[in-house]
Amino acid sequence: MSKFRFSAPCHFGLEKTLSFEIKKAGGEDITVTDGRVCFSGDAAVCARANILSRTAERINIVLGEFRAETYDDIFAGIEKLPLSDFIGKNDAFPNNGHSLNSKLTSIPACQKRVKLAMARNLGKAYGLERMPENGAERKIRFSIMKNIFTLTLDTSGEGLHKRGYRRESNAAPIRETLAAGIVDLARVRAGDTVLDPFCGSGTILIESAMKALNIAPGLNRHFSGENFPFLPKKVWENAREEARSLIKTDADFSGIGFDIDENCVELTRQNAKLAGVDKFITVKKRDIRDFSFPEMPAKIITNPPYGERMLELSDARELYKIMGERLRPLGENQLYVITPDEEFEGIFGEKSDKNRKLYNGMMKARLYIYLNSK
Repeated sequence: MSKFRFSAPCHFGLEKTLSFEIKKAGGEDITVTDGRVCFSGDAAVCARANILSRTAERINIVLGEFRAETYDDIFAGIEKLPLSDFIGKNDAFPNNGHSLNSKLTSIPACQKRVKLAMARNLGKAYGLERMPENGAERKIRFSIMKNIFTLTLDTSGEGLHKRGYRRESNAAPIRETLAAGIVDLARVRAGDTVLDPFCGSGTILIESAMKALNIAPGLNRHFSGENFPFLPKKVWENAREEARSLIKTDADFSGIGFDIDENCVELTRQNAKLAGVDKFITVKKRDIRDFSFPEMPAKIITNPPYGERMLELSDARELYKIMGERLRPLGENQLYVITPDEEFEGIFGEKSDKNRKLYNGMMKARLYIYLNSK
């Protein structure tokens, strides 16, 4: 079976977590850069990475990589690539991308040059003056990082954060892949109790339950790579069968969610049911002012409302103050709070044991970690 080179983007700060996931999926020659993990593997690795990864945004096949400081460099580099190995005679090949710290900054101009170069390349390979593009769609993505141009073919389709359980959400939900990364950093296991006092649409609780039960996040969704002729359908079937066999049906996990909004409470219940973890999650309407710890020690993981998301900054900081009053001392519990507010520790009233820089989209945030009673 042929081997490929893959590129998997992720949230900044989750690269180490993703590299571990890729290794478990069978990836080899793993390299890590800011916001991206690259690896080698065959079609089976591609299928497992798509189905099993909790923190990758998508899995792309690397078609080529070269230095590009001018638009002519892009054209010359793409002309040399074996594109017909991946893109059929009638396939459509739309492209999109981004540039960072590079001389080429105009994405529309880059898109135009990529399109022209790919059409020239494929036209020569298939003996056509004009590519019809009336067949299946093959999404092309490019990145230019420090003048290094990378051209890739998307095997995921919809972003991997689309698990299929969150058909509706509250005003500003945390992305599933970021929530899963935080859950991994909290080392959630099968016998844990996880509590979210601002549960919103339930993403953190659901990702915690799926992690504890070892439910693969991509088990119940489709991937564009399943329709690629060079990626056998059997590898996708085998990966799903393997993933189902690893689910821990006897896990003693418990998820507890609170929210002041009754609509969020109901939304969390609905989403948990769609994810197949509703029997492991209990949700109640409750204000943070009425918070009380559960009987068993819990990992409290939460993404409280903050100024740029749902509340005015002063209101958000009032919540942090109340959190400090209700959650301290932690006793045997642990606390993980993600927020972009650099003043959180001072308002909460206690310095964290650890903090980790993460990015929620393009917004810099920190995960404040409290491990011990003080």
